[in-house]
Amino acid sequence: MAGDDIALAVVIGGVVLVWLGLRFALPVPAARRLPPDDEAERLLRWHGMPGCMETINQQLQVLQTRSQLLLTLATLTLTITGFSGPKIAQTNALARGTMAGGLVLVLMATVLVLLGALRIHWITQVQAETDRETLTAILGYRNRKTALYRAQLVLLVLGLASYVTSVVTYLMYG
Repeated sequence: MAGDDIALAVVIGGVVLVWLGLRFALPVPAARRLPPDDEAERLLRWHGMPGCMETINQQLQVLQTRSQLLLTLATLTLTITGFSGPKIAQTNALARGTMAGGLVLVLMATVLVLLGALRIHWITQVQAETDRETLTAILGYRNRKTALYRAQLVLLVLGLASYVTSVVTYLMYG
């Protein structure tokens, strides 16, 4: 196998691994998830409003913590690139392209984390006509934050996979 064929095989293998990871890490199928209104009714029946607020607060804390982890990974990637990036980029066009693409994806994920998941919105400020409507609105907010977290995760994983491809290319040809 020629060197470029090996590098291409590494890229394809990385993409397949990312796809498999995302495929099996997806949430419960939509047919089994409750819409926010039904979830609100169920939570109110189980916990009452104070318990519901505590439960949702804990869920939002999980999203916050995981978003901070994504930010840490992105920061490490950008820091390492500052030290090793120029050397890796000198390897060949594949290394330069995958590094540049990876950095763009990591930066996109970072911006989404900073402007989305880490944005503060107090759930105690949400008020509707009834407790159920209030809870439904808060659950909608949580669901939007969760969807944004997934988008951040996908961007970061794809960016890291691309970046690792550039490192592997450097190790093989640098």
